[in-house]
Amino acid sequence: MNKPVLWSKNFINLSLSSFFLFVTFYFLLATLPIYALKDLHAHESQAGLIVTVFLISAIIIRPLAGKWIETYGKQMILISSLLIFFIASTFYMVADSTMSLLILRFFHGIGFGMATTAAGAIVADIIPDSRRGEGMGYYAMAMNLAMVIGPFVGLTVMQQWGMNKAFVISALCAFVALSIGGFIKLPKREQMEKQAMPQQQTGNGFKDLVEVSAIRISLVGAFFALAYSAILSFISVYAQERGLVETASYFFVVYAAALLMSRPFTGKWFDLYGANKIIYPSILLFAAGLFILSQAETAIVFLFSAVLTGIGWGTLFSSFQTIAIQEAPAKRRGLATATFLSVFDTGIGIGSFVVGVVGAQVGFSSLYFYSSILVIIGIALYYLLHGRGSALLMGEQKQKHA
Repeated sequence: MNKPVLWSKNFINLSLSSFFLFVTFYFLLATLPIYALKDLHAHESQAGLIVTVFLISAIIIRPLAGKWIETYGKQMILISSLLIFFIASTFYMVADSTMSLLILRFFHGIGFGMATTAAGAIVADIIPDSRRGEGMGYYAMAMNLAMVIGPFVGLTVMQQWGMNKAFVISALCAFVALSIGGFIKLPKREQMEKQAMPQQQTGNGFKDLVEVSAIRISLVGAFFALAYSAILSFISVYAQERGLVETASYFFVVYAAALLMSRPFTGKWFDLYGANKIIYPSILLFAAGLFILSQAETAIVFLFSAVLTGIGWGTLFSSFQTIAIQEAPAKRRGLATATFLSVFDTGIGIGSFVVGVVGAQVGFSSLYFYSSILVIIGIALYYLLHGRGSALLMGEQKQKHA
């Protein structure tokens, strides 16, 4: 029996479009705080707001984007959001004050929040049901690669040619994301489903902005994001503290390489054996990576922690998002994606602030040690909110096939 096709034109185009979307995001994430401090003479707290404002607008817009997807269709929202994202990208060259930059970041975040919501809803539709774990894993891998390539290219261009050239290149990446997104052609049944939707779904209640079925796994994802934010925000500072400055730039390269090598297996195992058989080992790998990072004194140990973190956290993120989509009705996958990403980003935002305060008090070595304990505690949270129900469901399915 032949497997359903995963690598369709739509899947490839959507993955490439999302890749360039996230390259632009991480490109600017790495360079804008430095630009604000050096060129715009912003205060450090203002430089931090450059990330926060973008994140806040993305979180605010996602529930609305999920509702708009149901009203106007996934493809229209995707193209509109990529256009907003591209237009905002072209204005960085004229944002010559901290206030204008913060305003621009707010509008840029709107485009990003809408685009990630629409893309997540589309990819859930075009991946065959029997290969959803595998497909979502490969789709998430595009974002993981962008997390490595974006900062590397951004910092290199900024150092070699200056911020004006960097802004041009980031705008070009946003344009490529928009151009490739234009080649995505959804089947006409999306329009038929949209027209067939019950009229009561057009209200403005809580359930029209949030997919309730996705809340529990979203809270689990946000909890683990608290620990991941310690890596995302402070790994370079910690490396400098440990005298591993040159090694720091390779952390996410090794992270991505480990993720790439594991992805062909973890996604398939998710589909074959269920979520629990993948998530529990991944939690342990993530915790082990954080613990080893807290003890790292040499480059080899430092980079080995990146291997474990890449496999552990990279698998967890795509698995949680897959669960959020699987548990939602087909017509509400856009809202499920919006709910998951909004709650998850809230965890990243809170975590970035909290771990900064904790790290300043106890030191970053202790921060990563305590983060590993937090991840272990997360096993209980996952079991209570999802794992227990997933195990019961798998047991019932086995009995049916027995």
